[in-house]
Amino acid sequence: MKKSYYLMGMMILAVLLPVQAAWGQKKALAPADTLDGLFRQHCILKPSKTDTLGLQMDTVSILYENYLGVLDTLNDPDRPERDIAISPKYYRMFVPFTYFNAPLARYSKLEWEVPQAEDTATPRADEVPLYDTDPFTSIERSGQVVDRTMMQAYLDCPRRVRNTEDAINQVRAYEDNIDQESGKKKGTVKKLIQVDPARSVSDQTVKVNNKPNWWVTSGNGSLQMTQNYISSNWYKGGESTISLLGTLQLKANYNDNDKIQWENLLDAKIGTYSTPSDDYHSYLVSSDQLRLYSKLGVQATTKWYYTISTELTTQFLNNYDADDPDMTSAFLAPLDWSTSVGMDFKQKKDLYNLSVFLAPLTYTMRYIGNDKVDETDFGLDEGKTTQHNLGSEITVNLTWKITDDVTYETRFDYLTSYQWVRVEWENTFTFSVNKYLSTKLYIYGRYDDSSAPTTGSSYFQLKELLSFGLSYSW
Repeated sequence: MKKSYYLMGMMILAVLLPVQAAWGQKKALAPADTLDGLFRQHCILKPSKTDTLGLQMDTVSILYENYLGVLDTLNDPDRPERDIAISPKYYRMFVPFTYFNAPLARYSKLEWEVPQAEDTATPRADEVPLYDTDPFTSIERSGQVVDRTMMQAYLDCPRRVRNTEDAINQVRAYEDNIDQESGKKKGTVKKLIQVDPARSVSDQTVKVNNKPNWWVTSGNGSLQMTQNYISSNWYKGGESTISLLGTLQLKANYNDNDKIQWENLLDAKIGTYSTPSDDYHSYLVSSDQLRLYSKLGVQATTKWYYTISTELTTQFLNNYDADDPDMTSAFLAPLDWSTSVGMDFKQKKDLYNLSVFLAPLTYTMRYIGNDKVDETDFGLDEGKTTQHNLGSEITVNLTWKITDDVTYETRFDYLTSYQWVRVEWENTFTFSVNKYLSTKLYIYGRYDDSSAPTTGSSYFQLKELLSFGLSYSW
């Protein structure tokens, strides 16, 4: 009898214990179903799996859920993708392994200090903020985390880097060139399938020459004209004349922006005027010059160059005096050639370009290559065709842009053989009307005591010309 009561009691206890356990568990979880006070603002209750395949409520930080806990939902097919929060602040950690400039820039600063070992002591609850107290520093703090992570990755796995930030920035960005049609929100379908010609692949290999070109070429030319008409019965007399002046300058300069500068110049001038009253000539030459100039310099200091220069000067046409059949000069008669070694001072500004060449050693040669020209008129002994001299030379070249429409160019050349002196001073004022029209004032002074003057006793000579006409520079 007692045995039967004992079995009955055990059966009742077996039924009541699970109920009591379940009721006790429910009672224990009941207070955690809701959060009160400050925890409700920063924490949530999230169901989590237990070891017995059951579920229980777990307290989770809102910040953790937004940035890290959301990754658990990627494998949940019932969770829509639009509910997943994505932060772009950490994109550098998940793109293909790329070398970014920011990590090295951050840790290569002089004020950077070796980070100290973190304190493993558990901080007090009031020292740990429950939320971001300053949202404006979140990008900077996330950048610090990413830079520290990327820097460690560069040190541990340098061979896995496959790209650089500079290379990515040079890649052409996608361009949407679809025009928005009026009255419609979308472009036409035809524009969607157009092929960008810049992206078409050619079967032919295109060679690209990336070698820098240190040569700079330029030039200018002009054709000036003056004309006057006088009738045959003009009460004061006189005659009608026409004069023409053509100029051409070609420059080819080399500058490697390091040590070498090489200047080359071709300067040509031809001027003629009509002479109706001349019994021998229908025109005479007012200006005739062909000058080839080359100067090579090696930089010594900022503005000084070791320099060697050479210059060749002659003329194009035969020249005569008025009412005189005898030829006074011709092509290669005379021909002046000089070579100088010295130092060249150069200064270039926005408004002017200055060069002062000092040559203590200069070799000069004068050649008369026409039998009809009297060599004694140019300082040579009778019957001689060539004369050689050693001396010194000073040359000053200045180009000054006075205003946008007025330019002044001058060349001063002093040459001596210590027996004679030859000084040339050319001055050109250019008054630009527009790109194609200009007025030029040309003044040429010369002193030469290497030969006797043709008239009088002065060795000083002067030429002046004022003209208007076409001009062009390139």
